[in-house]
Amino acid sequence: MVFEPPKRLVRALGETAPDGDDWLEELPGAAQRAVALRELTVERVQVPGGRSSLVVLVRAADGTPAVLKLAPGRARPEAERAALAHWAGRGAVQLLEPFSAEGVLLLERLHPDVSVRSLPEAKALLEAAGTLRRLWVEPPAGFPFETVAERTGRQSEAMRARAQAAPEVAPLVDVALAAREELLAAPPEHRLLHGTFRQSKVLAGERMPWLAVGPDPVVGECAFDLARLVRDRVEDLIAQPSGAATTRRRVKRLAESLDVDQERLRGWTLFRAVESGVRAGRVGRPRDAELLLEFASWL
Repeated sequence: MVFEPPKRLVRALGETAPDGDDWLEELPGAAQRAVALRELTVERVQVPGGRSSLVVLVRAADGTPAVLKLAPGRARPEAERAALAHWAGRGAVQLLEPFSAEGVLLLERLHPDVSVRSLPEAKALLEAAGTLRRLWVEPPAGFPFETVAERTGRQSEAMRARAQAAPEVAPLVDVALAAREELLAAPPEHRLLHGTFRQSKVLAGERMPWLAVGPDPVVGECAFDLARLVRDRVEDLIAQPSGAATTRRRVKRLAESLDVDQERLRGWTLFRAVESGVRAGRVGRPRDAELLLEFASWL
């Protein structure tokens, strides 16, 4: 089988690829070797798939359905492996092969085309929040994960640089950076977080109704993780005349349902929306940047 990367993956990785990166060119061969080594039977490449990895639906030699996932080093697949091993299937997809080649994960098969996002909005938020709560555990000793301070520190530098190049975003960037400084001064807890949690990252399963996939794990306070969920379906929020009020109600409802401080959730939602909007503008996605920065202005 020819392992052709989906267009969505090619486009997304192209936005972030460093000079000289040849991971996409080497991907078909790497996928062939991973399949042969494990004696897997390939069913299909998942399309449109994710933005940072190739996902292949396969069957093991004994017929067990599984997922083979290949990701470049900059997507931090080894951190994902470590987080999934620590969660051990509690609220998240299960590793079928704890130790394997770098950048290759063999995972439990879920229902890749059925995510929480397919549910009505209120139900989707409830199920997603319940799944997220199960992931918030103490990190392992000597954890190999970034902290929220480290990750947002890198992001802050990129935000400052963009504000200099595009002065129109500078006021929101300044507010977001000030919020980050205040939030990092006294974090209420340090938990292992999913890192990139949203409705589309929660898939239907057999062991449990819903399980999380695709973490970019980080250690820090729970409000940071929940912040990305607040802006889910942002395009729908922007289209509503009452979008700003709906967003504020969502912050309140999610904070109360997961025992997270409402102001801290609002602050991290603001920072993460501005960071994503600035990044979208930097890589040439002006429509996404406009939506995200308008959303951030409501906070």
